[in-house]
Amino acid sequence: MVSSPQIFEAEYHTPWQIRLANAFCRYLEMAEAIGFCRKLFLAETRGYDPWKRVWRNSTMIEFKGNHFEREVILWGVRWYVACPISYRQIEEMMEERGVDVDHFTLNRWVVKYAPLLDQQFRARKRPVGSSWRLDETYVKIKGSWKYLYRAVDKAGATVDFLLTAKRDRNAALRFLRKAIGHHGVPKKITIDKSGANTAAIESYNAEHEADIEIRRIKYLNNIVEQDHRAVKRVVRPMMGFKSFRSAAATLAGVELMHMIRKGQLRARGKLRPAQQFYALAG
Repeated sequence: MVSSPQIFEAEYHTPWQIRLANAFCRYLEMAEAIGFCRKLFLAETRGYDPWKRVWRNSTMIEFKGNHFEREVILWGVRWYVACPISYRQIEEMMEERGVDVDHFTLNRWVVKYAPLLDQQFRARKRPVGSSWRLDETYVKIKGSWKYLYRAVDKAGATVDFLLTAKRDRNAALRFLRKAIGHHGVPKKITIDKSGANTAAIESYNAEHEADIEIRRIKYLNNIVEQDHRAVKRVVRPMMGFKSFRSAAATLAGVELMHMIRKGQLRARGKLRPAQQFYALAG
């Protein structure tokens, strides 16, 4: 941009022409400043830091106070929730890479950070379809079976999940409220012959004057039943959980990694699943 009046002095000889040229330069500088401020405001409102040239996250996960670096913690958490592997095996893998960490510490990392990463993911999750398939599977906690409610849409994208102690109408209704709270009311929900799921959907329709269609078509529900396998494959080597809190946190991480692999995260650019996982930490 021309900003020096001396350039105009060489071309214009009368005083009024020079004053007009100087005024025009000041106008261009002001317009440029206004445009920059507008871009800066829009960038900051959308979460971008133009000074550091990075996307800023107001709820960035905090890693201060840990003995280990952020990257090491995220390695341990991702390996455990992404692969059918035990804590002791990760401990050996860390030791081979020069990191001396105990398997109890790895467990604390997963319990603490997996739910936080799941929260970050939900803020960037892609929308799901309006036709859901709902089902539940089993998870062993302290030697007894608990229930993991899960739902996917007709394309196989995970809608939501919820670990419950019982398999009844109240548990199914809590899961339904959670899923609808995140994704809105679906048009159709396909279930098996479970009376609890039927009662939960009917209760929700009555309470909220909704019109969710209930379908009991077994072959359509095969999508969610097959999707259980990806979660069970990772959970099986864990040989059960010691507490309900630990199970809920770990399953949140397993489901998170499963959804990332299915492409449900709004990511900037073409990132591998591992890179998308690490980017959630901010």
